[in-house]
Amino acid sequence: MSTEATIVLVVVLLAAVLAVGWFVAERLRGRGLRERFGPEYDRRIDRAGNRRAAERELADLRRRHTEFDLRPLSDLARARFTEQWIQTQERFVDRPGEAVADAERLVQAVMNERGYPVGEFGRQAEDLSVEHGRTVGQYREGHDILTRHQHSEASTEDLRRAMVGYREILADLMGPAETADRRYHDATR
Repeated sequence: MSTEATIVLVVVLLAAVLAVGWFVAERLRGRGLRERFGPEYDRRIDRAGNRRAAERELADLRRRHTEFDLRPLSDLARARFTEQWIQTQERFVDRPGEAVADAERLVQAVMNERGYPVGEFGRQAEDLSVEHGRTVGQYREGHDILTRHQHSEASTEDLRRAMVGYREILADLMGPAETADRRYHDATR
């Protein structure tokens, strides 16, 4: 085999190895994003209409998220938010719409206490999706139901579903069960 043929063969093999490496890296990145974001990954792909664009958006969200100064709740803050949640659930019986609005405000208060930026809802949901991808859908649904309620377009059953969703995102935001206040978990079951 001539020297030129050997060089061409090495270049072709090197290109093939690089292509396979790139393909594997892309697959692993996509798998990592899917595992991190859960259902949010599929939602982004549906919205973007393109896996690559959706993965780029999710990677950007993850990078932005690293800039936050996130912290766990103190025991005092956890107890305070737990008490507020219990009161919000109790209020649902007589004033379901007000209770749902209070639940949304409570999610925002917990986010703020944990160090998340609080502002426009869409941005908040995106920020939560990085660490709370499995429950951020319930937050979105709760917000949607609250918005519909404000236009007299939500039933009491819709409002109940919103409360359940807010309960899930709050439990996720407040932390793992072993560190959460027992009253919260007893009240949410």
